[in-house]
Amino acid sequence: MPESDASPAAIGAHLLEPHGGSVAGRLNWLRAGVLGANDGIISTAGLVIGVAAATTDRMEIATAGVAGLVAGAVSMALGEYVSVSSQRDTERALIAKERHELATAPEAELAELVGLLRGQGLDEASATATAVQLTERDALKAHLSIELGINQEELANPWIAAGSSAVSFAVGAVAPLVAILTLPASLRIALTFLAVLVALVATGWISARLGGAGKRAAVLRLTAGGALAMAVTFGVGYLFGAATG
Repeated sequence: MPESDASPAAIGAHLLEPHGGSVAGRLNWLRAGVLGANDGIISTAGLVIGVAAATTDRMEIATAGVAGLVAGAVSMALGEYVSVSSQRDTERALIAKERHELATAPEAELAELVGLLRGQGLDEASATATAVQLTERDALKAHLSIELGINQEELANPWIAAGSSAVSFAVGAVAPLVAILTLPASLRIALTFLAVLVALVATGWISARLGGAGKRAAVLRLTAGGALAMAVTFGVGYLFGAATG
C-alpha cells in the first residue's frame, strides 16, 4: 500500500489483522502433529523391529508394541500439556503486565506504540495518528499485537494440545504395529521397514505441503532419521537375541 494513500485507519486495520496469529497458530499445530506422528512411527517401529530381531513370538512383539504405543502417547500428551501450559502462563502474565502499564502510564505507552509503528516504516505523523486511533479503539489489543505478537483471543489450549499430540502419536504408531503383527515371520522385519519408510514419506510430504515448505528436504529428513533408528534397534535386538538364544 503506498504511504501517501494509507490513512491511519487503514494502517491500523492492516496491523491488527488476525492472519498473522492464525498462521503462527497453524504452524504450531503442524509442528506438534508432525512431531507426534513422526515419534509414533519411528519409536514404535524401532521397538517392534528390535523385539522381532530377538524373538519370533508374535505375542511378545505385540505386547512390546502396544506398551510402547500407550507409553509414548501418554508421554507426548504430558510433554505437550506442560509446554503449552507454560507458554500460556507466560502469555497471560505479559497480558496482565501490559494492562497494568496502560492503566498507570498511558502517555508512555502511547509514545511506545508510536515508536513501534515508526520502526515498521511509518513516518512520524502517520505513526502518531495511527497510534492514537489504535489506542482509542483497543489499546490493549494494539500493544499485544504490535509489541508482543500475542492475540489474547487465541491463546493455546493445553488440553487440546495434549490430546492432539497423543492422537497423532497413536496414529503414527499404528502402521509399524499392524505391519509387524500381520506379516509372516520370515518377511515381517523387511516389509515393516518398507512400510515405515512409506509412512514417513507420507508424513514428510503432508507436513511440507501444509506448511508450504520444500517437500524433498522434509521427506529426506524423516526417512533418513527413521531408517537409522530402525537399523540401530534391529542391531541391538539381533545381538541381544543371539546372546540369549
